[in-house]
Amino acid sequence: MTDLHVARFAELDAATLYALIRLRADVFVVEQKCAYLDLDGRDLEADTRHLWLAGDGEPPAAYLRVLSDHAGRARIGRVCVARDQRGRGHARRLMRAALDLIGDRPCDLNAQSYLVDFYAEFGFRVVGPEFLEDDIPHMPMARSDLACRR
Repeated sequence: MTDLHVARFAELDAATLYALIRLRADVFVVEQKCAYLDLDGRDLEADTRHLWLAGDGEPPAAYLRVLSDHAGRARIGRVCVARDQRGRGHARRLMRAALDLIGDRPCDLNAQSYLVDFYAEFGFRVVGPEFLEDDIPHMPMARSDLACRR
């Protein structure tokens, strides 16, 4: 059984931080072959929340972060699930937890294009044209405070 964890950067111990960054690198840098600056400084911001699922003494199964953006909007990013943990509902569980944390604030994310339907399940709608980020097609999506409620 995996437990939900939520923390600010300052609340993360070194081993947990290492495990979370390792998961992000495993998925985005190694598996998806995207050489990009993952450590963008946003992890350190006081309003950033790190959410992950992990069993006791186990590496994280899934992760995402919630940022505060302009004009009170939230942004969900770095959504990833360990390869051997996929298909178990971890991303859905994290998304529900993130949206509970965000509450009624409008929220944005950049979805890999093949995941648009997944994010639509949570009330996100495409709000712009497809674009390439690290050679992967993405769609900008938003969920307003009036969007579908779970």
